[in-house]
Amino acid sequence: MIVLSDVLILAAIVFCISVAGIFINRKNVIILLMCIELMLLAVNMNFIAFSYFLQDINGQVFVFFILTVAAAESAIGLAILVVLFRNRQTINVEDLNSMKG
Repeated sequence: MIVLSDVLILAAIVFCISVAGIFINRKNVIILLMCIELMLLAVNMNFIAFSYFLQDINGQVFVFFILTVAAAESAIGLAILVVLFRNRQTINVEDLNSMKG
């Protein structure tokens, strides 16, 4: 039987891994986007766990809205990344910090 604390600990571990990924790797934009997606996944796990254990459907409905925003963010982020790579031939964050026209 899975208890609420097990799910919350797993979500906290996933969230900490994503925060560590953001702070450790500041060079690759794709990895930064994946870490942001992991953060949203950890939040979704918390919503689903509380929704299940409290027998309330509102948390699970809210997860669908978060997933929609995450999908849109991924699509737009990757599209911007493709355009930047075509213009600058790199996806390093340090090389993309200047906004020259």
